[in-house]
Amino acid sequence: MRKFILKEKYDSLIQGLIDDYNKTHNHNYIMGPNALCLIEILCEKMDLKPGMRVLDMGCGAGFTSIILAKEFGVTVFANDLWFAATENYERFVKAGVDNLVFPFKAEAHNLPYAYNFFDAAISIDAYHYFGTDECYLCDYYAGLVKQGGQFGIVSPGLSREFTDELPIKMKPFWEPNMYAWHSAKWWQNLWQKSGLVEVTCAEEIPDGKSIWQMTADFDLHAADTENYLTLILMTATKK
Repeated sequence: MRKFILKEKYDSLIQGLIDDYNKTHNHNYIMGPNALCLIEILCEKMDLKPGMRVLDMGCGAGFTSIILAKEFGVTVFANDLWFAATENYERFVKAGVDNLVFPFKAEAHNLPYAYNFFDAAISIDAYHYFGTDECYLCDYYAGLVKQGGQFGIVSPGLSREFTDELPIKMKPFWEPNMYAWHSAKWWQNLWQKSGLVEVTCAEEIPDGKSIWQMTADFDLHAADTENYLTLILMTATKK
């Protein structure tokens, strides 16, 4: 498996913030595949420069937002529905990026941002929760980014779509929201047919299954004997 430079660079900082979270909430912070690995893989496919305004959609506890600000010097609007903006702001202060990262708590269909405001919009392990609706990109998301701006997502996904029913060994571990997981080709078709963006990359991440298994869904992966599960990456530009 590849060496993750950003994860190694910021691991101690993020681990300290996770330890603070665990003490405050009296339970361990675990949310899906390792976001520090995923943000590095995505940013290699994007062109982020200091001063850009970036929407981090579904930022969780804000760890990806911290890395975006520290590593690329971009101004980040850290949006999440499940994590309180005040708690995220406190983490941004501790990380020394409160001048570059601004926390928001808003639902994906009721975002407070101006149209054509962002230079880029990214989403790590979150877009599939709301973006499978064929109208979402057209009616809500695409308009937030200026012409020529960038989009990027990394999401749990499938190496190929299920042609019949769910494999029987996976059924005991399958949850309804997992039906939002799709192949890179499925996502590419969804975005491309909107006519609003040009998809520049849609692919299965090499070693995606291994990276995912580092932190989450262990029983489900063990049951995936047909190797459906993977991580997908997609980038696009606004027409």
